[in-house]
Amino acid sequence: MINLETKKNKLNIIPPNLLLAAYATGYFPMADSENKKIYWYSPDPRAIIPLEDFKISRSLKQTIKKNIFKVKINTSFQNVIIACADRKETWISQEIIDSYINLHKLGYAHSVETWYKDKLVGGLYGVAMGSAFFGESMFSRMRDASKVALVTLVNILKNNGYLLLDTQYITPHLRQFGAIEISKEEYLQILGNALRKTNKFP
Repeated sequence: MINLETKKNKLNIIPPNLLLAAYATGYFPMADSENKKIYWYSPDPRAIIPLEDFKISRSLKQTIKKNIFKVKINTSFQNVIIACADRKETWISQEIIDSYINLHKLGYAHSVETWYKDKLVGGLYGVAMGSAFFGESMFSRMRDASKVALVTLVNILKNNGYLLLDTQYITPHLRQFGAIEISKEEYLQILGNALRKTNKFP
């Protein structure tokens, strides 16, 4: 963890060039849940989901077959990140929200959304650079809503030749999809390879 002081601007956002440079070197920002100060992290080990080893449970496959949700891409980014921040303790401060909305407008941050009867009920957002996707957060207001978004994301990444799906930290929720931990050294090697290849999203 490092504390990187950023120069404030009129919009009170993290400069997009700083955000992109941080991702390119293995860092990402999180705000302190109490004082909202931005800190920069580069964990060792680092969690990723190897795209070729992505796992889908039988029950989730059944949910997908039932076609309960309609999945959309980049139609409601602001609402997705606000929903991800809507919890008692969160690292997604207003500065983080505004910074990533700006990054979305620039074409780097993306949302995968699950809708039910015209209501946003789940989704995720992250940053795409080169052939890497950096997953940031997800939310769910209905069972399997965020999981369906993740399955959609992985399919997009596979179909477009992405090399890296970064999940930052490991959680039991992510383990069920095949998430693993690798050393920071190995992560940076994979990241370097991914950034040398250009891919479109979605």
